Amino acid sequence: MSSLSLAVRDSSTVLRRNLLHARRYPSLTLNLLLTPVVLLLLFVYVFGDVMSAGIGGAGADRSAYVAYLVPGILLMTIGGTTVGTAVSVSNDMTEGIIARFRTMAIHRGSVLTGHVVGSVLQAVLSVVVVGAVGVAVGFRSADATVLEWLAAFGLLALFALALTWIAVGMGMVSPNAEAASNNALPLIFLPLVSSAFVPLDAMPGWFRPIAEYQPFTPAIETLRGLLLGTGIGHNGWLAVAWCLALTALGHRWSKRLYDRDPR
Repeated sequence: MSSLSLAVRDSSTVLRRNLLHARRYPSLTLNLLLTPVVLLLLFVYVFGDVMSAGIGGAGADRSAYVAYLVPGILLMTIGGTTVGTAVSVSNDMTEGIIARFRTMAIHRGSVLTGHVVGSVLQAVLSVVVVGAVGVAVGFRSADATVLEWLAAFGLLALFALALTWIAVGMGMVSPNAEAASNNALPLIFLPLVSSAFVPLDAMPGWFRPIAEYQPFTPAIETLRGLLLGTGIGHNGWLAVAWCLALTALGHRWSKRLYDRDPR
């Protein structure tokens, strides 16, 4: 068997294992899904009229704010699901299964690959679920073309891949599952200080650079432009650059940690 065939076979086995774990213990995934859904409902039905009036400078238009809000919530969903990735990887590192894998005749990179692919699939599925809730509360994407829809899906998948590799590194460096969960919390909190809920122009001058120069803001602005059929400007290139940089950094960091002696 060639090296590529061996890598694909072993990665598929690890992927099935991780998906089975997610199916047997769905509580973590459901808890992480609950946060973006609750925030979506809260900002639409409790703050929706006030937020839309404040942003638009005119009468309240909840439907306009729903269109503004949902893209940010979708990317926030991806950040939330990666917490489960960090916890899962930390459990594998501390409970001895990684040491067991090292004694078996399996492709060395298949363990990380299986974790990453499984986590990206779960993130995409979570986005679909939250997106369905967004449609239920009034989100529409009538002006987006088929090409823009495909680009939006590609951006979501690429962003999920980037954050997943970072989460894998966080899980491997954490001494236990609780620490892994805490280390991955910035991936949930960063969207709260981005353009997900209010435009950058509405933020105070001292705070705006914090929101502007981080990976979530260009990704949110790009996704918003693609789904609503509006322009994305330079945000598209910035979002892709952030995704590629985070993927490369996370992959290198995770591989270096995995190649060390197991704990």
